[in-house]
Amino acid sequence: MKYTILLTPITKKNSPQILVNKATGRPFVAPSKQYKEYETNAMWFLRPRPDRPIDYPVNLKCLFYMPTHRRSDLTNHLSCICDVLVKAGILADDNSNIVVSMDGSRVLYDKDTPRTEIEITEVDDER
Repeated sequence: MKYTILLTPITKKNSPQILVNKATGRPFVAPSKQYKEYETNAMWFLRPRPDRPIDYPVNLKCLFYMPTHRRSDLTNHLSCICDVLVKAGILADDNSNIVVSMDGSRVLYDKDTPRTEIEITEVDDER
């Protein structure tokens, strides 16, 4: 299964918002407005979706094409994409029983077409 998200890759951990729960008055950390917008827009590129979310062992290979050579954190990008895939109903969860590996994932450079290329392949997981 392959998907391409034609948006500049972002991470969930940059610029989180600290909000206050109106009912309890306690502060909590929420994703940034940028991340929420990315998540919403990424859904348009994640089609076709499986009939039911993937709940078997898979390798998730993600190639993140950035518009600049600025350093970028691969693990934060992977975390963001896993959360988006779960929200889109492609993955049932992003725990280690389902996403058993992320082999081949990299951060690359493409000034003209920043994007994320995702390849999900089933893994014969005999531990």
